[in-house]
Amino acid sequence: MKNILFLLLILIGALKSNAQQKILFKNDNIIIGNHVAVLEDETKNLNIRAIMASREFKPSDAKTVILPLSNSNFWLKFTINNQSNHQKLLMMIENSSLDNSEFYYQKNGVLYIQKISNNKNFSARKYKHQHAIFDLNLAKGTEQTYYLKVNSSEQMFLPIYVGNDLKISAFLNNQDIFWGILIGILLVMILYNSFLYISTKDTSYIYYVLYTLFTLLTQITLSGHTFKYIFYDTPFLFHKALVVFPGLAGVTGVIFIRLFLQSKTRTPKLNHFFILSLVLYSSAVTARVIGFDLISYRLIDIAAIYTIIIIYIVAITITIQGYRPAKFFLIAWSGFFIGLIVFILKNSGILPYNTFTNYSMQLGTALEVTLLSLALADRINILKKEKEQSQAQALAIAKENERIIREQNIILEQKVKERTFELIETNEELSNTLEDLKQTQTQLVEAEKMASLGQLTAGIAHEINNPINFVTSNVSPLLRDVNMLFDAIDIIEKVGLSDKSIEEKQKEIEEYKEELDYDYLKMEINHLLKGIHEGATRTAEIVKGLRIFSRVDEDDLKRADINEGLDSTLVIMNNLLSVNNIKVEKIYGDLPLVECYPGKLNQVFLNIISNAIHAIATKHAQSKDGLLILKTFAEEDFVNISITDNGCGMSDSTRNKIFDPFFTTKDVGEGTGLGMSIAYNTIKKHNGQIFIQTELDKGTEFLIKIPVIHQIIIG
Repeated sequence: MKNILFLLLILIGALKSNAQQKILFKNDNIIIGNHVAVLEDETKNLNIRAIMASREFKPSDAKTVILPLSNSNFWLKFTINNQSNHQKLLMMIENSSLDNSEFYYQKNGVLYIQKISNNKNFSARKYKHQHAIFDLNLAKGTEQTYYLKVNSSEQMFLPIYVGNDLKISAFLNNQDIFWGILIGILLVMILYNSFLYISTKDTSYIYYVLYTLFTLLTQITLSGHTFKYIFYDTPFLFHKALVVFPGLAGVTGVIFIRLFLQSKTRTPKLNHFFILSLVLYSSAVTARVIGFDLISYRLIDIAAIYTIIIIYIVAITITIQGYRPAKFFLIAWSGFFIGLIVFILKNSGILPYNTFTNYSMQLGTALEVTLLSLALADRINILKKEKEQSQAQALAIAKENERIIREQNIILEQKVKERTFELIETNEELSNTLEDLKQTQTQLVEAEKMASLGQLTAGIAHEINNPINFVTSNVSPLLRDVNMLFDAIDIIEKVGLSDKSIEEKQKEIEEYKEELDYDYLKMEINHLLKGIHEGATRTAEIVKGLRIFSRVDEDDLKRADINEGLDSTLVIMNNLLSVNNIKVEKIYGDLPLVECYPGKLNQVFLNIISNAIHAIATKHAQSKDGLLILKTFAEEDFVNISITDNGCGMSDSTRNKIFDPFFTTKDVGEGTGLGMSIAYNTIKKHNGQIFIQTELDKGTEFLIKIPVIHQIIIG
């Protein structure tokens, strides 16, 4: 949140341009931020003498001095002319998170130093207040130049006030009154919602209470009250609390918002983004605890910005859905951000300084917490209405028990019809699947023209045999269960139309259902239908592979996925690969869609892979060392397909004749010698090339290179 404030103040300050001016103090408290000059000492080695002689000071533009998150020392320089009647003038820095602040001035050749550190016990301070307060020691009508050195592990916003002791004291008293009111409001909200949690047991309330508690601790820590009243003897705990309390407020706030907005059910996808918020807040707390101060501050800011964006997206989405509490939430958070913006504009000098603008951010926090509490209370009314509606519905149901019993038969009959329809639909799907398989096998027979066609068809049949048998075996018991349901309908209808009392009807129906073991019957029907569905699904997957392999539109150019074509070919060859114990390794690249004849290319893949299986089986018939490697990769306007085996390889004479029609190395009856000739002509038709790398007894690689766009011709 501080990071948002810092960025907005920088943007606003960029619109101004003020040179450092002498501060003329007359009577009232004044903010001197736009009258000071700033110097950053990145080395931390400059002493006061070097600073006093430096000309590197740059004027500040805004009433609130804004310093970036850094390990550097920052020096502020300003000159005050006391034109009031007061001798006791004070300078106050309204920031309680400064690690160290040192105040210097030189008078009559003597250098005076005042130091305040948050690393020392609170009791060591001259003025017992959480803000840094320094004596100016400036007599009436005199002028003095002052130097202030500050550093902090937090973002530094420095509203610097100059005033006499009485008015500074009155200003601080008014602040304490305001903080007392704010703390009182937040404590009331905590107690009120704690009682609501006890009465309703709604976990939203306990997380709201925790969120409000840590928000309160965050506010009073940033204001320094915890240092003054709680950690006065343990400054290192106060230093940790500057991030730990905001982090815990963020964690509990995110959990509360998820529960309050019901984001898990209303926006399930967006709900996952809250996990990163929890991780960021938890990391910030952990980083501060183990000593990574700057990292923890950055993490808490990143978490706040990210979480605010996600919360508003989720809240607006749920509001559009018509969920009433989301509207309360948006109003509550909008009130907080209005207060934040007013506070920023006040610090930049655009809005005047007054009680409202000075405390607008805290007022926005109080408004947010109050409205969220009202929104939670509104949920009680919603629950009450829902309870009344539920009671009314129960009364109506009690009066209509007789009608419900009569309609139960209709409902059961409808369920049986639905189950029967599902069974018919499944059988039709199976019939269609079998018909598609027959057509696919016919196309393979017509296209294959190779001696291995018999093995190929047998392999396909083997692949689908198991899922089809699984479906067939489930039909008979399913038919038996459906007949039992029909009998149950007849009996329940007979009971429902009898003259017996409602209680007797219900008892008789329940006894019959128990005798029938109705629950087990439902479970068995679902199990059988699930088995039929799985068998049909597996068959459909195989058929899908066949369809991809044997495209009916192969005479038309179309854009196709080469990797998908290779996978479909492997589906076809799966049985041969398994029988020969061949391991397949796929190294697929990210390929563009290729303009081609998909069916013809799949036939090329089939011919080459079939030959590779034969070569591997020849060499590794007695072992399981067979390996087939499929690799694809893109290269400029072309795609490359590599098919490599560790089979018996080829001699030079065989390699030179491999693409000749009717040339084959297989035994008579095992091949026609047309497969590789068809493959060669198909690649030429695609304006591509096919290369062979082979070594006898070691293996063979076929490399196919085809253009992405059909018109491209390889030179």
